[in-house]
Amino acid sequence: MIKDTVPDVERPTSLPRWRSLLFVPAHVSRFVGTAHERGADGVILDLEDSVPQNEKAESRRQLPESVARVGRKGASVLVRVNRGLRALAADLDAAVVAGVDALVLPKTDSAEWVSEIASAVLELERERNLVQERIRFLAQIETPAALQKLAAIASAHPRMVAMALGPEDFSASVGGTPEIDLLLTPNLSVLFAARAAGLLPLGFVGSISEFSDVDKLRQTAAHARRLGFAGALAIHPKQVAIFNEAFSPSAQELEWARNVIAAENDAAAHGASAFSLNGKMVDPPVVRRAHDTLALAGSNQPTSDQ
Repeated sequence: MIKDTVPDVERPTSLPRWRSLLFVPAHVSRFVGTAHERGADGVILDLEDSVPQNEKAESRRQLPESVARVGRKGASVLVRVNRGLRALAADLDAAVVAGVDALVLPKTDSAEWVSEIASAVLELERERNLVQERIRFLAQIETPAALQKLAAIASAHPRMVAMALGPEDFSASVGGTPEIDLLLTPNLSVLFAARAAGLLPLGFVGSISEFSDVDKLRQTAAHARRLGFAGALAIHPKQVAIFNEAFSPSAQELEWARNVIAAENDAAAHGASAFSLNGKMVDPPVVRRAHDTLALAGSNQPTSDQ
């Protein structure tokens, strides 16, 4: 296995804000052409499950143009590659191009696999005079065996930026259906491993294919944010606005956060690190949550007039 030993490379230091990542089949031109209008934080050009075998080669050939089309309004551009070696090699050759922000790695089952792909991407970046280490990885966890290696996968390479459970594939791999009882534990496992490694945890506890019941989807997404997830993957444009709203702080949450931080400043002036606010005890972990809430909204000011 080739080790990456490049000292002076540009590596992103902050996590992207991916409340919604919209899958788009790379072979369907009309979907690619309208993806930038959907409002997603990122668009995933899919070369894997949604593309028939006889359409994959043409999808790869069109990829540079597709990347430019879906990213024209500033959304992150991701490409989901295939797992098989021959298809993966062809996918990487097509996907390591200017404008691609991340690769989605399906059925990730080991840190070694991530490292091998990282080495191949680095070679292509060097050959093509691209910014080295710019392309990052989102690993999809889709087998029970991968659950035993989550910590190693999450810290496998500096390119790792996010992890998500693939609920449909995971459920099929254990002979079950994508229901809450089955998916809660693996989702939380991915969440904990991602947070421990400083990555974005993406997903929700449920089937990704359910998009027609808007109220249920909104509740599911809101639940995911309360658990600690940062965003979710969407397979239909209807899901995008719901995810963007669910993974953003509400006006009520922002008001609470500003009040907490204002009270923290007052308490600090009196030498206190814990204080009471509206009948509830506030200590440093609660203050941290308030700061995180404001950060999600792009604000670190305790009040609007300060």
